[in-house]
Order: sequence, then structure tokens, then C-alpha cells
Amino acid sequence: MSGTSDTPEPPADVRVEPATPADRLDVLRVLDAAMLATDAATVDDRIAAGDALVARSERTDGVVGALVATRPEPDRLRVDAVAVRRARRGRGVGSALVAAAVRRGESDPAIEAVTAAFDAELRAFYAALGFSVRPADPSVDSPDRLLGRVSTAGSETE
Repeated sequence: MSGTSDTPEPPADVRVEPATPADRLDVLRVLDAAMLATDAATVDDRIAAGDALVARSERTDGVVGALVATRPEPDRLRVDAVAVRRARRGRGVGSALVAAAVRRGESDPAIEAVTAAFDAELRAFYAALGFSVRPADPSVDSPDRLLGRVSTAGSETE
């Protein structure tokens, strides 16, 4: 994804930015509506670290999407949860959030890769964003889970 002109941008009426403590409840609501299990303490920690992003409506200033990334290892940024309000799905908001997380990883010299674990039906979504995709470890994840990885050390995925 690094240095390419096809990096997804948010729709014209949406901006992606770091989440602030004032966005906490909106982030939790968006993730909860998508039935994603991310606890409030993790959201608070990731907001403080700058690793939580929101997609905000230019018209209403409301949060229409959220992404929470964790750092399971010092050199890896992991997309832990990404969700978009139902009325805004299919319009590029989720892609813009993930692309912004990759850009965040690229801007941090300590980060070598951005990763994600996801269900098989999301393979095309992550592949289109430049992630290399492989099956997850069945001893750790369910057998239908996949792992995606994009290198931030350069423009090539590993």
C-alpha cells in the first residue's frame, strides 16, 4: 500500500481521524452494533496510544465507523476491530479506516507490519487493501479464520 495512488480514501462526506476520549462511547457503540467484542479498557488504551480511528460524517460530525488497533508485539500493529454503521456500509468507509491504519503503521518506524485476523468472507476486502492472506493457525483460531499481513517496511506485502 505504501506509496501507491490507489490507497482508499474516505467518501467525500467522511473524514478519518484519530479517536479522542470524547469519541469513546461512539466507538464502543459502533463496535457493539457490529457484534464485535472489544472491551472498554482496550478502547481507552488504544485511544490514548493513538491507535484508534474514527470515520466522522462531515455533515453531522457523528462517528459512522471505528477501528481499534492493538500492538501485540512492538513491531506489529494489529487491526483488532473495524466496523461501520449499517447505513454507511458498502461506501468505502471501512476500507478508508483500514488504509488509515496501514498509513499509521507506515509512519511509525517501529512498526514492520500491520496484521488482521478475520472471517473468510472478508478475504477479498483485505486482499484489495494489499494484505497477503493465509489460513489462521487452527490450534489458536477457528478453522474458518484467516490472517492478513501488509508490510510497512516498504511497498511490498510479505
